[in-house]
Parts: sequence; structure tokens; C-alpha cells
Amino acid sequence: MKLELTRRGDYAMRAMLYLARTSGQTVSGAAIAHETQIPVRFVGQVMGDLARAELVVARIGRRGGYRISRPPSDISLLEIVEAVEGDTRRKTCVLSQGACTHEAACDVHEFFAAAQNALIARLSESTLASAAL
Repeated sequence: MKLELTRRGDYAMRAMLYLARTSGQTVSGAAIAHETQIPVRFVGQVMGDLARAELVVARIGRRGGYRISRPPSDISLLEIVEAVEGDTRRKTCVLSQGACTHEAACDVHEFFAAAQNALIARLSESTLASAAL
């Protein structure tokens, strides 16, 4: 069993950690790419997702770039993940890859659902500020 972010989630987390450490400054996409080792071609896409989720503010123009929209202590790690990954709740059964329902749940459904809920709760209560230390 693997527990990891997609590439997009990884890039979003790196970018947000970097922005959290810039004290609210506006940082260019090129600087984000350079400082976080995110390929330049993905920075705009990932930052667009974060902007749509209102986690960053995008500024267009010669002095444009991105800045964090709220204090890092007010942004959960779950918000960052869901901004680029979508809803984090597993929709398919771990055994059959079909849907588990309350009427026809698989034998391990309750265990995996509890683990998923614990992970979501932990990410929800963990702030960007605590990760950026």
C-alpha cells in the first residue's frame, strides 16, 4: 500500500511551503520554480489551482507573481492537497475497485474508512505554519 501525493500535490505542497517562508512577499513563478525545483511548465498550472482555492493571490504584470492569501497558521495541509487533488475521500473499494455501500460493504471497509478519516482529520488540523518550521 502506498500513501503519497501525486506529482501535482507534491508541487503544490512545495510551492506553499516556500511561499509560507517568504513573509507574504509576491514571488514570481520563475522564482518558485527555481527555489522549489518544480518544472517551470507546471508552476502556472499548480499555482492556478491554488489561486482558485483562494490559498494564493495571483498578480499579473511585470511585478507579478504569487503570494500566500492568509497567514500560514490559517491554512491546513488538507486545503492544499484538496486544492490540487480534489476531494480526498476514497470512492472505490480497496478490494474490488467498485463502490462500497453501507448495504454491501466489503470485509475491510470499516478499517480503511477509519484510517482514511484519521488521515483527513490529521491533515485538516495540521497547518502550513507547523510544516514550514
